[in-house]
Amino acid sequence: MKKFFFLLFILQSLFAFSQTRKTENIIIVTLDGMRWQEVFGGVDKGILDNPKYTHEKEDIQKILWSDDLNERRKKLFPFLWGTVFLQGQLYGDRNIGSNVDVANPYKFSYPGYNEIFTGYPDTAVNSNDKIKNKNTNVLEFINKQKGYENKVAAFSTWDVPPYFLNKWRNGLYVNSDQDSIAFGSPTAKLLDDIQKLSMKPNGERLDVVTYIAAREYLKEHTPKILYISFDETDEYAHQGNYDHFLAAAHAEDGMIADIWNTVQSMPAYKNKTTLMITCDHGRGDKIKDQWRDHGQKVEDAGHIWIAVIGPDTRPLGEVKTPVTLYQKQIAPTIAALLGLKFVPDHGSAQPVSSIVH
Repeated sequence: MKKFFFLLFILQSLFAFSQTRKTENIIIVTLDGMRWQEVFGGVDKGILDNPKYTHEKEDIQKILWSDDLNERRKKLFPFLWGTVFLQGQLYGDRNIGSNVDVANPYKFSYPGYNEIFTGYPDTAVNSNDKIKNKNTNVLEFINKQKGYENKVAAFSTWDVPPYFLNKWRNGLYVNSDQDSIAFGSPTAKLLDDIQKLSMKPNGERLDVVTYIAAREYLKEHTPKILYISFDETDEYAHQGNYDHFLAAAHAEDGMIADIWNTVQSMPAYKNKTTLMITCDHGRGDKIKDQWRDHGQKVEDAGHIWIAVIGPDTRPLGEVKTPVTLYQKQIAPTIAALLGLKFVPDHGSAQPVSSIVH
């Protein structure tokens, strides 16, 4: 009898919690290949001092350097270490035992994004080729739920997200790389002209164009789920250009701050929106001179991070309790924040309980 009443108490508690959930909208942002070392440690002095990778050392030191760790990382990521640190949660500082790992064995982009959105580290997803993903992703799952139909959108700098999200199967709105941005307002048309006429140093549109397109779409169409995929951090790291890698990371933090400020200024989103920030893979260690690289042979490339802020996520700041989370848990966590249960096609990935409770 005691067991019965205890079970009843648990069920009632869970029901009461589900009734008080405040998140109605979710924004997901990914910074491609953004190392956890810079997220939690700021500018890496070992790379900064290497003239092979850093060409404007004095300028970087003036703007982004501090001998104090907390100040240094806040200079590089002021939103993460200001707003999110005070009001949300950050995971992935391996120096304090907070580990976030990819579960897929490949440790590069398509396998990582597949794992993020499907909750399944599929070993058959083993290239960056433009192959339509067979696995069900959490965005299409949400798009089928009552009240979320046609209220899911994605904007990306890279041209592969339409494939890992398989927009052809599910009808998701995915705007990537050189896709037209002329989706309505004069602002969107102007942005489309800028996209067409501006230089493309990495062969794809600038992250800032991707971001403003996403922001204007949010203002005009009020999606309930918005995914923004940045790419410049990965491109500049591969080039060995640490100056631009840092500049891209700092700029992306500023864009994330702007989208958060934007939604907090709109009644449809204010205090009803959760923002989740992460990456598809990590990078190698500076000691092995692998910070530019990732992939199966680069051990540290499987180390990532997660940051979350929203009305249903407790303000724990940098989570220092020793823990190991996995990339595959992100998809069910996104659904759980909305009071939904997403079950991957394969495997049994579970939500991160500390984020949704």
